[in-house]
Amino acid sequence: MRPPLPAGTILQSRYRVLRILGQGGFGRTYLAEDQGRFNEFCAIKELIPPQGDPYALSKSKELFQREAQTLYQIQHPQIPQFRANFEQDQRLFLVQDYVEGLSYRKLLDQRKLEGLTFNEAEIVQLLQRILPVLAHIHAKGIVHRDIAPDNIMLREKDNLPVLIDFGVVKELANQFKTGIVNPETFQQVGTVAQNTTVGKLGYAPSEQIQTGRAYPCSDLYSLAVTAVVLLTGREPQDLFDDNTLTWYWQRWVQVSPGLAQVLNRMLSVRPGDRYQSVAEVAQALQRAYEPIASQPVNPPPTAYPTPVPTAKPPASTETRTMAVGGRSLEPPTHSTRYPDEPSIPPPRSSIWDDPLAVTLVGLGLVALTGIGSWAIVRAVLSPAPAPTPTQTVVISPTPTPSVSVSPSPKPSPSPSPSPTNFSKRVQLTPGETQVESGSLTAQQKAVYVIRGRQGRELSATLTTEGALMTVRGPNREPIATRVQSWRDTLPYTGQYIIEISPVQGLDNTQYEVEFLLNKAEPPATPTPEPSPTESPDEPGEPTVETQSVNFPPGTSVTTLSDRATPATIKRYLVNAEVGDMLQARILEGRATLSVYDPNGRPLPNVTGVKAWQEEAASAGDYQIDVVPRRETDYTLEIGLQRRMPR
Repeated sequence: MRPPLPAGTILQSRYRVLRILGQGGFGRTYLAEDQGRFNEFCAIKELIPPQGDPYALSKSKELFQREAQTLYQIQHPQIPQFRANFEQDQRLFLVQDYVEGLSYRKLLDQRKLEGLTFNEAEIVQLLQRILPVLAHIHAKGIVHRDIAPDNIMLREKDNLPVLIDFGVVKELANQFKTGIVNPETFQQVGTVAQNTTVGKLGYAPSEQIQTGRAYPCSDLYSLAVTAVVLLTGREPQDLFDDNTLTWYWQRWVQVSPGLAQVLNRMLSVRPGDRYQSVAEVAQALQRAYEPIASQPVNPPPTAYPTPVPTAKPPASTETRTMAVGGRSLEPPTHSTRYPDEPSIPPPRSSIWDDPLAVTLVGLGLVALTGIGSWAIVRAVLSPAPAPTPTQTVVISPTPTPSVSVSPSPKPSPSPSPSPTNFSKRVQLTPGETQVESGSLTAQQKAVYVIRGRQGRELSATLTTEGALMTVRGPNREPIATRVQSWRDTLPYTGQYIIEISPVQGLDNTQYEVEFLLNKAEPPATPTPEPSPTESPDEPGEPTVETQSVNFPPGTSVTTLSDRATPATIKRYLVNAEVGDMLQARILEGRATLSVYDPNGRPLPNVTGVKAWQEEAASAGDYQIDVVPRRETDYTLEIGLQRRMPR
């Protein structure tokens, strides 16, 4: 293996290497500064192909480029963002965001030094916060295949778990070691049901290790192994019996039956016996462990310490541990109690087991008996009442209304104090973008009401991730369901409703939505021939400022910053050959992209997008237009990967 890059090395005239973050047989990961982004930290992964073999080098470049395209598809706030990939000095590099924090492996090691592990509440919180990430990648047909405590980071700035290391570099290294470098027989790393050898022994399920195939339920298996390792502080080989193919993790820690049932099904040896999707796991957690799932657990995993069990497991006379006892709503008391704390007696099953309660009940019966006897004697000995008994009848109805009034003070408003929805009427000025923002919890929904006129074009765009919207027409029927952006010509005049809700599984979501109501089109009937004197009053076509894109020597990505207005379109020309890989994305600014082929025709589904990547189908200058909704400063990143010569 070639020596590591020394600190201070500049890659691609942009990335300055600071130090090595990790190293293995396949290559290294460096911490670097991105001098093209104000010295922002980034992580650079290096794969060192075999030397002296031109064919292997050529094929490794092709595979590496293909996997970079896969990573580029993944855009989630809890996955490090892919930035670029390049080759320098016969080394292949991949650039991603740097995550500042500690892996759950290091957090567990720190706790074990103090005789502690993670407790049940923390594991439930980890599952809740990592399941939406898996749902995101599985929806794109990507399987992580290497979930373990080492590959989940607790990000320092927001205490959210971040999924790292998709095994791309390791898989390519395995291909080099085994000599499998034929792209015709090699499927994409990370795609569903592919042949792969990536995965940690003990964490990867049998179908992944033995047959080389991975599915979404394979990731769920590895996530459950990670959970029991964090709960017990022991490695998988200490918790799994190879002879009986049975997990015995419950010998070392006691959890509620609900959580145990969910984890044990995720740990099923046969893939068909597991939950088949993230949605099934989330629903099972909600049903079986709803009390803990509904309680916010904000402290980072350094809180709620749980002692590491030190006793040896019982003799192997028992074949399988079963969850015993009633449903527990909180993590078991003994798992979070320190040894010197007093034990808490179990609650009594009946009031008659308490001598004090029996005594009080007896005294109460004696008192009631005495009062009743006194009332009877007084009624017998007292003289007959005066002829005014009717007053007693008149008085008795009077209390009755007071009793009937008391139930109706305000029982009905009791459901309304829970503010699940936020509603606001939005007044839009035609032609001007209006921005609304806010914060939503898992049970909340923001509702915006907009009055629109038939024939006008209304658009709504969520500029942040973590939330989706449903659009309803004046008849309250949905027009678009769970989308991130929507634009349409209004079919009716009336009130249109935009409902914004967080993505399932997120506890708290910050959202920002942009509304734009375009001006009505001028009617076609009034004036068959518009007078030339009226044209200056009408908004003319926006002007186009064109700029050719040149890439710095040795680079394939460039960053451009400028200011754009609705009256001016910034157009960038990128010359590409057939088979070249083009990409562009807005890094900053309230603007979108529209892309046209060398013949000036708009590319399908590439209008009003934030990011785009596509292989050039024809040679020539591709037009990338930056279209702002209002005057804005923007930063645009454009990339061009030349097709490898055959």
